[in-house]
Amino acid sequence: MLPCLNKKLFGFECMGCGFQRSLSLIIHGEFVSAFYMYPAIYTLIPLTLFIIFNFFFKVKHSSKIINALAIASVIIIITSFIIKKIN
Repeated sequence: MLPCLNKKLFGFECMGCGFQRSLSLIIHGEFVSAFYMYPAIYTLIPLTLFIIFNFFFKVKHSSKIINALAIASVIIIITSFIIKKIN
């Protein structure tokens, strides 16, 4: 796993910390653990797959779908980051 540069330099986790481990957990079939590690993984994966799919096959209203998934991802990332800091 790549180390978090933010954590090494400043001593605290960034908003992306946990993504690699969460992706690894999904690959190994541990879906619930992946959610607890990084909840936004379940919006980022469909967002990435949809952007790739839309690159090859144009989808009607794709910008609305991409915007909705991106906004949901950002909200989840910020919310989970705040919850981690509180706990």
